[in-house]
Amino acid sequence: MLTRRVKIQVVAFVIVALTATAFVGANYAGLGRLFGDSGDVVRLQLADGGGLFRGSEVTYNGVAVGEVGELRLTDDGMEAELVLDDGAPRIPADSTAVVAHRSAVGEQYVDLQPRTDVGPYLTDGSVIPREATTLPLGVHDLLSNLTAFTESVPTESLRTVVDELYTAFQGTGDDLQVLLDSSREFTHTATEYLPQTTALIDDGATVLRTQAESAEAWRSFAGNAKLFAAELASADGDLRELIARTPGAATEISRLLRDNDPGLSRLVANLLTTSRVFADRTDGLEHLLVVLPKATGATSAALDGDRFSLALTFFDPQPCLAGYDGTTYRAGEDVGPGGDAEFNTGAACSLPPGDPRLVRGSQHAPEAGLPRVAVPGPAVGGGTSLGSLEELLWLDE
Repeated sequence: MLTRRVKIQVVAFVIVALTATAFVGANYAGLGRLFGDSGDVVRLQLADGGGLFRGSEVTYNGVAVGEVGELRLTDDGMEAELVLDDGAPRIPADSTAVVAHRSAVGEQYVDLQPRTDVGPYLTDGSVIPREATTLPLGVHDLLSNLTAFTESVPTESLRTVVDELYTAFQGTGDDLQVLLDSSREFTHTATEYLPQTTALIDDGATVLRTQAESAEAWRSFAGNAKLFAAELASADGDLRELIARTPGAATEISRLLRDNDPGLSRLVANLLTTSRVFADRTDGLEHLLVVLPKATGATSAALDGDRFSLALTFFDPQPCLAGYDGTTYRAGEDVGPGGDAEFNTGAACSLPPGDPRLVRGSQHAPEAGLPRVAVPGPAVGGGTSLGSLEELLWLDE
């Protein structure tokens, strides 16, 4: 008679066995489809089986989403049912079905690779046409190609290659070991500096992108450089003559400067003083050069044959009267002695600059002070070598 303990063990064994059987049947034997838990079924049209079998895995971009169901022959190939899991993500209908090998023993699976990220999506009853499928190379074709390759290799030539390789590597075991060790150290160092290498590659891509964007400018530069080189080539004779005459011209210039010393130096020094005067009054000089052509044109327009049409005016713009109040009035026709009237040295236009009236007077001139006097340098005597151009022209103050 069975004891209570044995009965409990038997019941537990039966429960575990039924659970394991149900799990294996549902996941590997496909018994779940008999009870309505089958998911969406998509028909895959193939030129041939490609090594697929019932229960082969179906993946979506490498993630398992179902398995291969029933396989059936058609008039022009084969059709396989892809049973997708209920929790599988939505798969675009515009997808490529790739039948590939999972391992070297020839275990095939189907990988669905989408060609778009938008719908429509695969549903129950959808069909993936043969044009959207890719099959692996058949074992028969692989073996045939491998056989043809081996038969195409000359045996004597292969034996020669093997003998030469044996001779080349004979006695180089230590050197090969050093090479392998160095390669390992190189790989370790390269891995250590991988971030810097990655940054260098990224920066290199930026440089290459910049060069690509400026390709048109580089082409233009190359074209212009070619034209410039062509001009130099066409002027080769003139350039050679110019280079040949340059030493003589330099000698003549040096002789000219020496013969005119110190007169030329004094002239340049005096012109330097004059240029400084004009430099402090650049605005006025610029205004003069702008107005002078207009005045000249107006004067020439006043000449009409033997008639000179010119009218003088003193009130456009209005004259400046401010600042002359302390001056004793004297009529213009009075040519007698001045009497007690003193000359007013403080009379000057007191209007501010920018007034629409005629602002005049030396007080409005640029106050740059007196220019520095250019001091001549030492005269260059006979037999004395010339110094710099600034020393020769007395410009080193």
